[in-house]
Amino acid sequence: MESQVRLFSGTASETLAQKIAKEYGIKLGNLIHYRFSDGELQVSYEESIRGQSVFIIQSTMPPADNLMELLLLIDAAKRASARHIVAVIPYYGYARQDRKDKPRVAIGAKLVADMLAAAGATRVMTMDLHADQIQGFFNVPVDHLYASTIFLPYIQSLNLPNLTIAAPDMGGSKRANAYAKHLNAELVICYKQRVKHNEVENMTAIGEIEGRNIILVDDLVDTGGTLCKAAEMMLGRGALSVRAVCTHPVLSGNAYENINNSKLTELIVTDTIPLKQHSDKIKVLSVAPLFAKVIHSVHHYESISTNFIV
Repeated sequence: MESQVRLFSGTASETLAQKIAKEYGIKLGNLIHYRFSDGELQVSYEESIRGQSVFIIQSTMPPADNLMELLLLIDAAKRASARHIVAVIPYYGYARQDRKDKPRVAIGAKLVADMLAAAGATRVMTMDLHADQIQGFFNVPVDHLYASTIFLPYIQSLNLPNLTIAAPDMGGSKRANAYAKHLNAELVICYKQRVKHNEVENMTAIGEIEGRNIILVDDLVDTGGTLCKAAEMMLGRGALSVRAVCTHPVLSGNAYENINNSKLTELIVTDTIPLKQHSDKIKVLSVAPLFAKVIHSVHHYESISTNFIV
């Protein structure tokens, strides 16, 4: 007997999960999330999932309760005899800790991968990991989706002349180069020096900027400091406009204030993380249709490669 697709949502991604379920054509499954008086979480599936393919949708941005809730949902599904348990993690938190960049630090991305597997996830589906090699931290299949499928048609719809794609740092050059090739655009790479995390000391750029419409491409935007500084620097060097495309709107600290007061024309993000507040400068594109389509393909053992543009 073929298993049925069952979609469930953690509390961190309820809005996105509702959109994915609507695109898929089914309703979200019934869950109870309970919190004890001391803050401890408890989850319960309020319907049978025995022998079913369970897709649990939850981004793992802070607080850490979001990750813990996902682990509890996976464990509960395993103990309820689900046939397949797929952790759908639109934003994979702790991905920036993908290596030892100095002595005596943890590799958080690997630790989270181990916890997901230990909890009972049989597959992981995510989008725009901070580093592609994080897929190798798992011993279960990983479906790594790319927001370029959503961003590129939007960029093309802008019909910008003299388009240039920019990487905000050296680490993002591969992603920016892929966008530039697909759009037949020029490429600029920014070089930045940090005093500490989330604080850029100075920045310069390699490539032609004057008279160009610039689009910065990155996997996430946190405080927005890098993007705002890059926009200011590029406009000072003669750029016509500067926009930014970032998959995950982490937007912590003074990010909204930084973005609103910046010289960015527009910041385009996805809904992998819900926005904390509205901003006229931030445009949100939904990833729900893409995730719904890939969930359907995964369940029916179909290729998902046709969903990738770059």
